[in-house]
Amino acid sequence: MGKARSAGARRKAPAAQGKAKPNPNPFEVKVNRQKFQILGRKTRHDVGLPGVSRARAIKKRTQTLLKEYKERDKSNVFTDKRFAEYDSNISSEEKMAKRFALEQQRHHEKKNIYNLNEDEELTHYGQSLADIEKLNDIVDSDSDTEERGTLSAELTAAHFGGGRGLLHKKAAPQPGEEAEQPKSRKELIEELIARSKQEKRERQVQRESALELTEKLDQDWKEIQTLLSRKTPKSESSGRKETPQPDAYDMTVRELGFEMKAQPSNRMKTEEELAKEEQERLRKLEAERLRRMLGKEEDESAKKPKHMSADDLNDGFTLEKDDRRLLSYRDGKMNLEEDVQEEESKEPSDDGSEDSSGEEPEGGSEGSGPDGHSDLESDVESEEENEGPEKKQPQAPGKRLPSDDQKAGRAARAELPYVFAVPESYEELKSLLTGRSMEEQLLVVERIQKCNHPSLSVGNKAKLERLFGFLLEYVGDLATSDPPDLRVIDKLVVQLYNLCQMFPESASNSIKFVLRDAMHEMEETVETRGRVAFPGLDVLLYLKLTGMFFPTSDFRHPVATPALVCMSQLLTKCPVLSLQDVLKGLFVCCMFLEYVSLSQRFVPELINFLLGILYMATPNKQSRGYTLVHPFRAHGKNSQLLCVSDREDVATWQRRGLPLPQVNGLRAPSRTEANHTRLSCLAVALDLVKHCVRLYSALPSFPAIVRPIRALLTEPWADGGYPRELEELRQSILTAIDEQKHLYQPLVCERSKPTPLKLFTPRLVKVLEFGRKQGSTKEEQERRRLIHKHKHEFKGAVREIRKDNQFLARMQLSEIRERDTERKRQVKQLFNSLATQEGEWKALKRKRFRK
Repeated sequence: MGKARSAGARRKAPAAQGKAKPNPNPFEVKVNRQKFQILGRKTRHDVGLPGVSRARAIKKRTQTLLKEYKERDKSNVFTDKRFAEYDSNISSEEKMAKRFALEQQRHHEKKNIYNLNEDEELTHYGQSLADIEKLNDIVDSDSDTEERGTLSAELTAAHFGGGRGLLHKKAAPQPGEEAEQPKSRKELIEELIARSKQEKRERQVQRESALELTEKLDQDWKEIQTLLSRKTPKSESSGRKETPQPDAYDMTVRELGFEMKAQPSNRMKTEEELAKEEQERLRKLEAERLRRMLGKEEDESAKKPKHMSADDLNDGFTLEKDDRRLLSYRDGKMNLEEDVQEEESKEPSDDGSEDSSGEEPEGGSEGSGPDGHSDLESDVESEEENEGPEKKQPQAPGKRLPSDDQKAGRAARAELPYVFAVPESYEELKSLLTGRSMEEQLLVVERIQKCNHPSLSVGNKAKLERLFGFLLEYVGDLATSDPPDLRVIDKLVVQLYNLCQMFPESASNSIKFVLRDAMHEMEETVETRGRVAFPGLDVLLYLKLTGMFFPTSDFRHPVATPALVCMSQLLTKCPVLSLQDVLKGLFVCCMFLEYVSLSQRFVPELINFLLGILYMATPNKQSRGYTLVHPFRAHGKNSQLLCVSDREDVATWQRRGLPLPQVNGLRAPSRTEANHTRLSCLAVALDLVKHCVRLYSALPSFPAIVRPIRALLTEPWADGGYPRELEELRQSILTAIDEQKHLYQPLVCERSKPTPLKLFTPRLVKVLEFGRKQGSTKEEQERRRLIHKHKHEFKGAVREIRKDNQFLARMQLSEIRERDTERKRQVKQLFNSLATQEGEWKALKRKRFRK
């Protein structure tokens, strides 16, 4: 028993001692020592015990995370908005001073916002506003201004004393006079009223007399003042003095007063509304033209008189029908009945023609408008009046002169229609435009677009897309005609551009089809004959239109890029055999420079062709600084194509532009004309070379580009023999080359360190150091350090998030347990109450059964 007791005592001893804090094991204490002390650095967790950090973490999560978890569904969170409450950089005295200043400022802004200075005293007509606000001076309309606020003793006694003073007041009787009888109250009040009225009347008279005297004194003072200042009276001086001219500021202010104020304008119409209005206008004009062409009269609805008021004087009365008849004689007598019969017989025929022709188109009443061409009749009449009496032939009796309707019908037939349908084929478009002047052709194309705008109908878009291809083909036909009609092409470019902007996809497909066809034809010719000539003017114009319709500065474009390839093929594969080929090649070079003017793209085919043209124009070909490239040859009959040996032709040459129609072919020019054309081609080539020098001056390969140009323009041209203008162009090119020297650097090979010879020296290897990896630079070590730090921080963040989730899970589990415990307690309490009620009921039942 003793041993058992001792063992139980030993078991209870630790439980009893658990209340006291045990001494920590010195081997479990973690100490973070510092190598040296740093000023300003706060040290944390110098000494740590096992479990202390976990307790601190749980305490911190309880204060932060648990608090947020409990307040997650609450909206009434108190926010401390005191100034600098959580700012540790500001002392408490500064916080209190700043809070006091803000409070004073808040009160001042709300209550004392309209307070003025206390030192200033505001007055009104010399009286202080503070005294006026006291309302001491009560204004009496009946009393004088000088006696305001004073009441007579009698009036005070009568009104405020009940009238007793007037009744008891008696004048002392004089000796020798009889005593008067006392007056009643009514008489005394009437006397008082009469007296007060008399006093008021007297005061009014005095006031009026004072005003008259004041006005008289003012007038006398004005006269004296004019005498003192030695000035004439105002009435006399007003007639002689001129009014002063207003200055610029006054004039500007008055002008601003008379300026028109801004008024709201009407809404701008959309493109669909404008197109619909234009279509309606053209339809009305076309209906008016057809009416005049058929000789029909205006609608009866237009002839009906308008509503006339009773006050209308009917000044503009005109006869609705002209009943005048031509006078004719038969057998010496006037013939009137036959005319009447003829008119009656013609009336049903006219009606039948109107019925057979169908309803008259809309817009017939618009003929008198500005676009109704109602002035055609007056023009015809004026022409007839201008004809002399010699041209007028005597009219046979009984025959009529041509009527105005017939003249208008002939003019309407010659007039261009206003409404056109979109042609379904190219032949239909060509029939519409062939045989018309340039203005009429442009008008037809414009009216086709306006009458068939895409917004007016569903199928108009596809029709206008086909119209672009037809116009493109028509431009090609005009270019291949003899001579080419360039004026019409120049005007049709605007219509083509508008259609291209409306339908860019279909326009690009049409132009790509034309260019693809030209390229296929060129390739077939090269395969069969081995060479190909320059294409006609139509293909060149298509390339020109491509640069106008589409952007050429893009790195890659679905239409402009094939056009560039096509032009480079022309300059590479087409040999120069005649002056016509030179003209076409120079035209392609001009288009090339237009294409690359913005992108500054280097085109070797362009430089090669211009160098070949210069080579063909140089007389001395022995010393040259470059090698010719295909399609040019160093020897042969075409190598001297542009050389001019006739001095007379050189002297008579004048610089002019090359006409584009000559591209289709020269009509057997004379020798002088051919020499002049050669010199003009050379001048154009020099201009293009100068433009290329300025365009490619910033390229690194600029020295290699200008080296052959310098060689061709220095030694072979030394003998002279060319006009002065060409010499000036040559010198300007050489000067431009010399000026651009500082803008580029010569091409050199990249310098590299020389490889050393192999030596039999020992290889030194860096000793391994703890914590570092070998074979890396400082940047690589820093990168690895950052990666390691990122991993460490990432793991720490994941660990903390997991601990937070575990803490929240424990809190949620504890809440669930508390709810379950509370629910079990309530259920147990409910069962106990039910059992108690059941026991009481059974006991009561047993009592009743025993009774």
